[in-house]
Amino acid sequence: MGKGRNARVLTLLFAASAVHAQDSRADYLRQFDSNGDGKVSVAEYVAYMSRGFESMDLDRDGILEAGELPGGRGRPITLKAYQGNLRRQFHQLDRHHHGYLDARELTAPPR
Repeated sequence: MGKGRNARVLTLLFAASAVHAQDSRADYLRQFDSNGDGKVSVAEYVAYMSRGFESMDLDRDGILEAGELPGGRGRPITLKAYQGNLRRQFHQLDRHHHGYLDARELTAPPR
């Protein structure tokens, strides 16, 4: 599994589990929206989605090694590479290209 694919799989796993835990799109948006303005910036998106990476990084070295990845295998990925993938995903989700995600964009499946 390539590094980019590995990051996308991790991102989708974290996003899918979070969506199912929420009652509505608005509730899900509030989880990301740290400043309470009703929209999610790229910084808020990256910060929230990085929590999953950080919880899996057992030795806190900023790298998910194979043993820390779901299934216990795959190529290592750094937090920096993972967050770069999150930024790219944010811009794909921002279908209106206004620099933030609303509740509908945030809960839409990635393209």
